[in-house]
Amino acid sequence: MSEFFNEMLASDSSARAHYSAFQEWLDTQSALSLAGKRAEADLIFRRVGITFAVYGSDAGTERLIPFDIIPRIIPAEEWTVLDAGLKQRVRALNMFLHDIYHAQDIIRAGIIPAEQILHNLQYRAEMQGVAVASNIYAHIAGVDIVRAGAGDFYVLEDNLRVPSGVSYMLEDRKMMMRLFPELFVDHKVAPVAHYPDLLLDNLRSVAPQGVTDPTVVVMTAGMYNSAYFEHAFLAQQMGVELVEGQDLFVTDNHVYMRTTRGPRRVDVIYRRIDDDFLDPLAFRADSALGVPGLLSVYQAGRVTLANAVGTGVADDKSIYPYVPDMIRFYLSEEPVLKNVPTWQCRKSEDLSYTLANLEKLVVKEVHGAGGYGMLVGPAASKAEIEDFRQRILARPDAYISQPTLALSVCPTFVESGVAPRHIDLRPFVLSGETISIVPGGLTRVALQEGSLVVNSSQGGGTKDTWILER
Repeated sequence: MSEFFNEMLASDSSARAHYSAFQEWLDTQSALSLAGKRAEADLIFRRVGITFAVYGSDAGTERLIPFDIIPRIIPAEEWTVLDAGLKQRVRALNMFLHDIYHAQDIIRAGIIPAEQILHNLQYRAEMQGVAVASNIYAHIAGVDIVRAGAGDFYVLEDNLRVPSGVSYMLEDRKMMMRLFPELFVDHKVAPVAHYPDLLLDNLRSVAPQGVTDPTVVVMTAGMYNSAYFEHAFLAQQMGVELVEGQDLFVTDNHVYMRTTRGPRRVDVIYRRIDDDFLDPLAFRADSALGVPGLLSVYQAGRVTLANAVGTGVADDKSIYPYVPDMIRFYLSEEPVLKNVPTWQCRKSEDLSYTLANLEKLVVKEVHGAGGYGMLVGPAASKAEIEDFRQRILARPDAYISQPTLALSVCPTFVESGVAPRHIDLRPFVLSGETISIVPGGLTRVALQEGSLVVNSSQGGGTKDTWILER
């Protein structure tokens, strides 16, 4: 029996109940037929332009994200728990963000040290006391979920700045319905195609006070951004303009968009660029991506930015260990979803433990992302471990460590046939007048045998995620 929880197969190698119909279908498929379907998917994805940029890669700047044709299936009762836990978590994170930029009750209560927040690289003093629409900071959150051990779900990290990947969730579903329509006759799979409509409704609901028919735009850094396909895709799907900083300007304390019919006021900006580049008058003076004066309009409540400036504090890995305490503090509830046990290297005891167990742990930079700046101890060489030891000793406050989780596996169609590969799940949580989640999310898969790194920038692929309706 595998030491990893298998999403599809029970310990006796029989299919779990929610996979039984799919397993019967899979048993009738030849390897040649499946390979043909995978090749067809790759061809279509390439033709449509579903790629992402890899900075500094020898393989070129554009790469196709590998798509796996075996879906990840989650039964309704499991999704009910995940849905409740995700909504609870994002509600608490939004309350935390409002609190730290206003009363700072959580600091005064001694739950999180002041320096962890106020000296955090993602903390924006410019947001102190600023009223944001509906007190919502993280309008779109991508929460990474893993299943480990005997099958328990854990939150691995919260992505609240500019979480990406939802376009792949939508395109993966379209591809599966195109390649295998018969499977959707035999399975009651919850739909995800309405996500763009839900996103637009969500963005419109947080327009500045008094605006009844808001103009929404998607703001991109441009075609060379790694997620440009997604920016263009979402703008097109929502039926709104895709703009760059140069398309916008500030006058009379409002933001306007240049159009062929003259200036048009903009009320909600779904921005896909980082805080630092938003406004060269407020943040990085050398930014050519932003809009001069944007922050002052935002501070005056004349435009909504999604996500809000300063949300990065809440998805910093040094704040992650405190999220269960946030839930208890703001909601007076016990967390539905567990955190992964985490050691903070800024604490002397945790530092000692981490240094003594580097070969067993995963060590991450608190500001790192995309699978970069981390050590996976069991897969690292002695030289890599010693190099990382020196990095931690030089800046202990910049690192956390966690146990190496036995991430669940899902059968995946690889070159050698169908084989287990490690996966995670990124559901997308929308906060507006209500909190909503389309059933499922983006399942990412580590295609390399034994690898635990699922990030697309590190060679990972994606799967369609099926939530079975009751």
